[in-house]
Amino acid sequence: MTLQTAAQTLPFGGRDPHLVEQAYDHCWRIARSHYENFTVGSWLLPRRLRRHIAAIYAFARTADDIADEGQLETGARLARLQAWGAALEDCYRGRASDPIFIALAQTAAEFDLPIDPFRDLLQAFAADVEFRPFATFDGLRGYCRCSADPVGHLILYLFGYRDRERQQLSDQICTGLQLANFWQDVAADAAKGRVYLPLEDLDRFGCSVDDVVRGVVSEELRRLMQFEVGRARGMLAAGLRLATLVDRRLGREVRLFAWGGLAILERIEQAGYDVVRARPTLSKLSKAGLVLRALTSPPGRWQTASVSPDGAGAS
Repeated sequence: MTLQTAAQTLPFGGRDPHLVEQAYDHCWRIARSHYENFTVGSWLLPRRLRRHIAAIYAFARTADDIADEGQLETGARLARLQAWGAALEDCYRGRASDPIFIALAQTAAEFDLPIDPFRDLLQAFAADVEFRPFATFDGLRGYCRCSADPVGHLILYLFGYRDRERQQLSDQICTGLQLANFWQDVAADAAKGRVYLPLEDLDRFGCSVDDVVRGVVSEELRRLMQFEVGRARGMLAAGLRLATLVDRRLGREVRLFAWGGLAILERIEQAGYDVVRARPTLSKLSKAGLVLRALTSPPGRWQTASVSPDGAGAS
């Protein structure tokens, strides 16, 4: 389902344009107040697209907040997610009242965005509420196809790219970045009862979910994390070719986010793969270095995946 055919009947279509602008402003406030990396990279993209990215982000961020609302019981969070999903369906049927959906409907109509990526995101958030350990990496990869990959597809749609080749490369970047974030937050996620490390990998390296939850830093866990870091690094490196196949400004953004993931993986490596006692992070200086590299590196060298020890990309 898309909004292309319903665009002329959307209730807000005849409203004061100021109301639509207010809806986009609302989405911008959500983006700027929740996600530090959003404002780091978004200004590299064309100004005409930034509010549309903010609308997509606001939809996903709000759903994620619902899923992570610790004060609510599981059933209540699932009910709120279901209501958010019903509002999405109404939005695509030409009915929107919440500011986020007013903005999202405008964006979806303008770019003919399909509804499936948004449905997939909600499926992933619901899975977080009723978290179950992943038996295999394939299971974790399937989760990432709902939690991470749809975002890349939506950004490609905004730039007019709808082909499978670019989507597959985007999937490598998005899932690689998702995995890097999981390995960065092993301790924080474990405190919430979520261990994203596949059970087959834990078993292979002689670890257990209980070891991770208790914060046991063993040689077995270090070897496991070395394996997982290598897997995520390989995906990010493989996806970097996307930067050479898209608009120059989008290519910079692709490389910036891929480099950010690679830099986090290097931080984990530098910490001896100890993801329990300290959370690996990037300093503001390191992030600034990544942005500078993205701005100054020639497009012809954008497939290079190396990242320097201080967190700045190095071609």
